Amino acid sequence: MIVRHLNELAGSTFDVDTPTWSSVRLLVKQDGAGFSLHDTRIKANTETEIWYKHHVEAVYCIEGEGEIEVLESGKVHPITPGTLYVLNGHEKHLLRGKSDMRMICVFNPPTTGQEVHDADGVYPLD
Repeated sequence: MIVRHLNELAGSTFDVDTPTWSSVRLLVKQDGAGFSLHDTRIKANTETEIWYKHHVEAVYCIEGEGEIEVLESGKVHPITPGTLYVLNGHEKHLLRGKSDMRMICVFNPPTTGQEVHDADGVYPLD
């Protein structure tokens, strides 16, 4: 059994901060669960280009407002608390925070916990 608290991971190597988002990786590949779980904050008035070329990501918004734009189609979807989106087609997208947003993210395959997006917006496959 794994039991963790968000506050225990703050400031650790599993707490990643970038100019547009920060993320505490609560469950990672080394835990052996077959997926990873992140508590992610999207910073207000930011835009991040992302492409999970190697991962399927499910995201559930619990705080804040923003939007996701699918780059291929130009379709924009609003994000508010209670919104779930799943990037099951590895869609390149823009994630915009209109306010600070708090998102719970699940990745398959699991991440190692230290990833940041590369120049293409991709997390490398471990």
